[in-house]
Amino acid sequence: MRDFKGKRYWLVGASEGLGLALAQKLSAAGAELILSARNAETLQKAAATLPGPTTILPVDVSSSDSVQAAAAELPDLDGMVFLAGVYWPMRAQDWNAEQAEAMANINFTGCMRIVGAALPPMVAKNKGHIVITGSLSGFRGLPGAIGYAAAKAGTMVLAESLYADLRKTGVTVQLANPGFIRTRLTAKNDFTMPFIMEPEAAAAIMFRHMQSGGFKISFPTVFSWLFRGGNFLPDWLYYRVFPPKG
Repeated sequence: MRDFKGKRYWLVGASEGLGLALAQKLSAAGAELILSARNAETLQKAAATLPGPTTILPVDVSSSDSVQAAAAELPDLDGMVFLAGVYWPMRAQDWNAEQAEAMANINFTGCMRIVGAALPPMVAKNKGHIVITGSLSGFRGLPGAIGYAAAKAGTMVLAESLYADLRKTGVTVQLANPGFIRTRLTAKNDFTMPFIMEPEAAAAIMFRHMQSGGFKISFPTVFSWLFRGGNFLPDWLYYRVFPPKG
């Protein structure tokens, strides 16, 4: 079981929701945290709620310049957790180019940028821990999920490729795929969200996963069976299970 006491973790997207709830778990476990998000004021408020040593490092993951500037200020890291994301429900019939591109640029390309900042020093010293947040929505295309599902599928495949390359090295890679979590993002949904979790409950599962040696977790478990099992359904049946919205 991984011990976080005295370890330095960079949490990106940690000013609220799942990110802040996970930061509270890690801080209580003795980790030294670097919290990143776009808004410095929100980060200050988040840091004030944590029991352990915490530094804030504002960063806009949609900007390569911002990520490079933040990377130049980073101390030696033991781990990095990517939790940043934006979301708007969107059907193909209601395409919003600005929102679709933002979901791709922040949720997926932003993850690429942050991994590119955190990973090379870990590879150089052959020691580190990379954690990426995917989503149950990333297993297969879904109605009303233009932008978000595609971006999450990208982060999940990124984590799988990292794991394939690094699994026999000193750098641990883990992937967590949650379902619905009650946040300001899911508050945009106008449909019933089965098995919706509070951020604290989701963070507890993710924290236990980080303590373990396993690569991937998808949760809530029963709800995840629907999405993981969907990969094995023929198209005609899958798209009946997930009919168009609207």
